[in-house]
Amino acid sequence: MTTKTKTKAASKLPLNEILDGDCIDVMNSLPAGSVDLIFADPPYNLQLRGDLHRPDNSKVDAVDDAWDQFSSFAAYDKFTQDWLKAARRLLKPNGAIWVIGSYHNIFRVGAA
Repeated sequence: MTTKTKTKAASKLPLNEILDGDCIDVMNSLPAGSVDLIFADPPYNLQLRGDLHRPDNSKVDAVDDAWDQFSSFAAYDKFTQDWLKAARRLLKPNGAIWVIGSYHNIFRVGAA
């Protein structure tokens, strides 16, 4: 790949813009191997039935929005695998991904 081709491919990425949409659809619309760093803060899957408590037994006051609601752990794991697959496709060979999480979800992200 020539420098001109690399520059042309990189120029297709939107800069200084917020891309509104489903994260997987948006990532799949971007060129493969075009991103140096992905910083992700995915849903934590805290919308489980019943109250959620921390190890010190204090209640977690979590979001109750639809984007953090999954029908099961299997559905959450599938979503996690799908967005990580889309993210990996975007990364350059020496790219990196940083993922924010909590003890509720980060181990599931690491296992995906």
